[in-house]
Amino acid sequence: MKRKMFIYIISLLLLCFGVATFIIFEQSNATNNITMPNVTNEDEQENDEENAENDSDENQVEENEENGTENFKDIISEAVESTIDFFKRKETNIVAIGDSLTQGVGDRTDRGGYVGIIEEQLNATDERVHFDNFGKRGNRTDQLITRLNDASIVDAIKKSDIVLITIGANDIMQVAKENFTNLTFEPFSKELVHYEERVKTILERIHEINSNTEIYLIGFYNPFSQYFPEIEELDQIVDSWNATGQRLVEEHSNGTFIPTKDLFVGTEVNLFADDNFHPNEEGYELMAERVLEYLTEER
Repeated sequence: MKRKMFIYIISLLLLCFGVATFIIFEQSNATNNITMPNVTNEDEQENDEENAENDSDENQVEENEENGTENFKDIISEAVESTIDFFKRKETNIVAIGDSLTQGVGDRTDRGGYVGIIEEQLNATDERVHFDNFGKRGNRTDQLITRLNDASIVDAIKKSDIVLITIGANDIMQVAKENFTNLTFEPFSKELVHYEERVKTILERIHEINSNTEIYLIGFYNPFSQYFPEIEELDQIVDSWNATGQRLVEEHSNGTFIPTKDLFVGTEVNLFADDNFHPNEEGYELMAERVLEYLTEER
């Protein structure tokens, strides 16, 4: 029964992703084609009152967002003060590679997701940390392996002191798409074997390019747990894939795994973008804080 429920839920979610763009497009067209009716004096007065209320609400939202940003900066400053002090003492090159989480998809503030937030924080007073962001939406492990032969990426890693990686979520989604009509736990277990081989290749390739750089593999979260916490298979898939990545990266003396799954559970705050898959700006802020905490531990 639980497996059937799992199959139904994943199928439904994939279908929702497919129609999301269409719905947004139709809503946009409907908004653009609205014809304004005749407005009476009473209507005008009501509209004025509504506009005043909306302006007040918008100002309150903006104020809350500003306060939230300030509070977050205070939290980060306390959590990673030693890290920031370290980076102030020498110039550092950080390379970020991977998928849409590295690119910052879902961050409506255009700060660049967790990578942009980290860059903003470390270079707040003195720009001594150089960032190269090679995040690409949709990247799977096999595609990242190919990109690790790109001259620009190779050159950046050669000069790097730190490499940050997010990869794996699209591998899981690919399994779901390929088995859409007959989705079970088994395909994910089989693909995990190939995922392990590819992550190992990625880490070895980075080590081959620069054996001294510090590698941080950032784990992925379960975006469906907020809606279906009772479906244990969803968590089992994410946990098993994360555990594999952690074991592989920590086999290297300069490798560290950074978990993020716990950041997105047990909270009433919405941490997801409108697609319900990628983090929003609040989610990325939590990821940035976590990454900076781990950088602190290594100093």
